[in-house]
Amino acid sequence: MQSYFDRHTELHDSVFDNFISQEVNVGSCQMLPENHDFVPRLSVLKRNLIGEGSHRHVSTMIKFQSQQSESLSQILSSCDLIVIERLPTGVFADPFELQRLVQRRVFNEVDVFGDTNLELPSFLSNRSAVEIHPAVDPNKLLEPTDMKIELPLHARYQPLNESGYSMVELGTPDMLLRCSAKEKSKNQSCFFKLTNNNADVTYESDVLWRIPSGKKAHSDLVFAITFSAALLSTLVIVLSSLEYSKSRASKDSKQS
Repeated sequence: MQSYFDRHTELHDSVFDNFISQEVNVGSCQMLPENHDFVPRLSVLKRNLIGEGSHRHVSTMIKFQSQQSESLSQILSSCDLIVIERLPTGVFADPFELQRLVQRRVFNEVDVFGDTNLELPSFLSNRSAVEIHPAVDPNKLLEPTDMKIELPLHARYQPLNESGYSMVELGTPDMLLRCSAKEKSKNQSCFFKLTNNNADVTYESDVLWRIPSGKKAHSDLVFAITFSAALLSTLVIVLSSLEYSKSRASKDSKQS
């Protein structure tokens, strides 16, 4: 993701797909035998949202298909699963919150790219992406092992909507497997793109997030209440300042 944003200022799906296909040497692995049959695939991919309101977790549960290559563990020293969540403009991930998850060893590495301004409303923000590195044991790739990843997300302030809600869709994440060889060589890493081809893919309506938003019909009432509260707070501050000045002047006159 850092390489992508070094060249592009914003995240566009078509541009990013071209970048992955051209810049990342996916599927080529010179450190494996020419007759190897190691092609990691997913057998299960499940996506859903956890929680309610404007602060939720997107949960991704994956299971690898069983691999028949018994010599794989003798060649590979370690593998990293790289999960890239391309977020729409309506939601964001808090980089500080994610770093706390790294400190707790929930993830090996995680970072946010793109628009990281946490205060912007939806209609003024750009898209962002989260790159997650959970740990994967290469020996586990030989078995149909479940892995669950939960990413905390937060909703931005949404445009006014008469229904009182805005709908934001979270697409399927990009998943790459980066494996390293035990023996040192010029080509120590291999990249494999995990797909859900022939997988039992289940998720809830492409993971639709129903985010609360304001209604235009309520805008006048909200403005009146906000203005009244701000005016009252200002008057309290002014009166408190005047009272403090009087008491201070009275105290100084007594001392003199």
